[in-house]
Amino acid sequence: MWISNIIDHIKLPFRKEKELFSSLYEILGFYPHNIEYYRQALMHKSIGRRNDKGKPLNNERLEFLGDAILDAIVGHIVYSQYEGKREGFLTNTRSKLVSRETLGKLANEMGLSQLLLSAGRSNSHNSYVGGNAFEALVGAIYLDRGYDACMWFWQNRVLGKYINIDKVAFKEVNFKSKLLEWSQKNKVRMEYRMLKQKQDDNGSPIFSFQVVIEGIEGERGSGYSKKEAQQLASKDTLQKLKREPQFVDAIFKAKSDRTKMEETPTMLVPDPEKEQEDFIIEQKQEEPDSSDKSAYSESSENSEHSDNSEYSESSDSSDDFDLSDITHKEKSREDIIAEAEAAAFAEA
Repeated sequence: MWISNIIDHIKLPFRKEKELFSSLYEILGFYPHNIEYYRQALMHKSIGRRNDKGKPLNNERLEFLGDAILDAIVGHIVYSQYEGKREGFLTNTRSKLVSRETLGKLANEMGLSQLLLSAGRSNSHNSYVGGNAFEALVGAIYLDRGYDACMWFWQNRVLGKYINIDKVAFKEVNFKSKLLEWSQKNKVRMEYRMLKQKQDDNGSPIFSFQVVIEGIEGERGSGYSKKEAQQLASKDTLQKLKREPQFVDAIFKAKSDRTKMEETPTMLVPDPEKEQEDFIIEQKQEEPDSSDKSAYSESSENSEHSDNSEYSESSDSSDDFDLSDITHKEKSREDIIAEAEAAAFAEA
């Protein structure tokens, strides 16, 4: 019984090794020469493993190498595939093919993420972890079998099977629209500042733009059209927003400073009533004589029916006068006789 347990214990590493070889063959299309490169490519730094010399043992160095190899391989393929296309188109296509999102999806679809060793976390939906592992795998292929094997792997195991290169190349990703949407959602001011315009050796115009958000300088982009230059500047600025928290903090601090200045009044609004007091001389209204009372009464009655009376003309300025002390008085018998005598004397 114990002999069979020992045999099973000895067979277990071989079984795991065989399973790893088999799984890698399904992904690569060939068997590894040196399995250790691939084993390291599948070690995420979170497991904290170290070698005999105490140095960290993970896939970060292979990721660095694979990133450079991928740029060369995909750049070569795109260059050969789209003869006559300008640099901007080729750069944009390569960028989409080797982006973390694309490589992360490839790692999931090919089953690479399931082989990745990490500290007990699921990486099936983490495009960065999966994408990094894919780059590390390419680095392992390069060290194990060379550049041609990397090219074969991409052409025969990736293109056509998992990626339609034409669909990727001609799919327009509107980075400018995405950046504008982000700025509007966060209510920040954004502009595209033109830096310069020049001509290349063939006389074709080249434009350079820079994204500026709340006065904070973003990334720059150059292209053979304004749209291309702004697209490249927008794309790199979006990446900066995603990767540099200090850039985001600077933008929102500038926004906060601007809105505070806009909300604070620059001067006190003058009081129109107080301003009038400086130049209006108030007149004391004298009590009318008894002889003038009839004329005053008549004019006040007519003012109710005439738009041309002095009272009507001054009605627009009623706020300048206090009319609350003006009251109607009953005529006495003596006043009526006096008015009659004055009228008779005037007719004589």
